[in-house]
Amino acid sequence: MTAMAAEMATEMLEAPAAARDEPASAAPAPQAKPVGAGANKNDAKAKKDKKGGKASGDPPSAEGPSIAAHPRAARQVARAKSWGGLTGFMLGGYFSLPTQTFAGAGLRALEAGIACYVAAWAAAVFIWRQLVVIEIKSREQQLFNAAHGHPETPVASPPGRARKTP
Repeated sequence: MTAMAAEMATEMLEAPAAARDEPASAAPAPQAKPVGAGANKNDAKAKKDKKGGKASGDPPSAEGPSIAAHPRAARQVARAKSWGGLTGFMLGGYFSLPTQTFAGAGLRALEAGIACYVAAWAAAVFIWRQLVVIEIKSREQQLFNAAHGHPETPVASPPGRARKTP
């Protein structure tokens, strides 16, 4: 199990009930206005933030687990994007070179690379969202079983492979 899933599950168990029941949209306490030469700059920034812009120091929204924060997921999504873009570029260039000029083939290759890059990114994010949720649920089940004294359920080996015995 990944360290991130273990940390998230531990934080969920250790958090007080009041903190878990608190709504995510609770407004922070108002701060005192600065006095001095830099006060006008801060007021302009505060007005800009109130208009709908997000302040740079705000934490990300807590809608669910973050794929960007998951170490394996972030690497795999980046790898999928790079391979998707490269594959799209090569295939687009290869298939359009015999039918057009070199410049036209290059432009089509770039377009195909961009399209495959975006498609690979969307597919990788979709798959990793599912995998992260499965990892979290698995870790929650392990913690539940450990907390209630249930024996661990044995993990079945993949079909066609025998389990190694010590």
